[in-house]
Amino acid sequence: MALLLVACTPAGGPPPPSPSGPISECGTQVQRGAQPAWLVAAGAGNNPSGVPYVMTTPAIAAGFLFGYPLTAGRTNPSNKILWVVGRPRASSSLDISARSGGRSVSLSLPPDSGPGEIYPSIVDVPGPGCWHVELRWGGNTAAVDLLYR
Repeated sequence: MALLLVACTPAGGPPPPSPSGPISECGTQVQRGAQPAWLVAAGAGNNPSGVPYVMTTPAIAAGFLFGYPLTAGRTNPSNKILWVVGRPRASSSLDISARSGGRSVSLSLPPDSGPGEIYPSIVDVPGPGCWHVELRWGGNTAAVDLLYR
């Protein structure tokens, strides 16, 4: 169940997001702090404060990056991403597909976690770069670009 999203930054990678504001990676804002109300209601309120997160397009899901910064080929610590969806799972799996430079990775996560509308994952990818990640669940589709270094 691995899918690693690769970084597009100089050696050493980007600094972590600061409490004062988000940073941009691969066109995606990595944020900390205040979250939209729907995100808290969907299960994000159970997460420790300060964990960086990204919002999908459309903004109907978020990924909390417990393994930030994400690193290609990482095993310790892991590239843990907690996906929180803002639309009901309807007993469906979360299907994840990631693509970058002709490479692809996919995985499917069962709807067996709670509380709330959450899917814990380890998302490892084979190499660094910007990875386009598509999420599908219960008739919904959302996407986000993630940087793995």
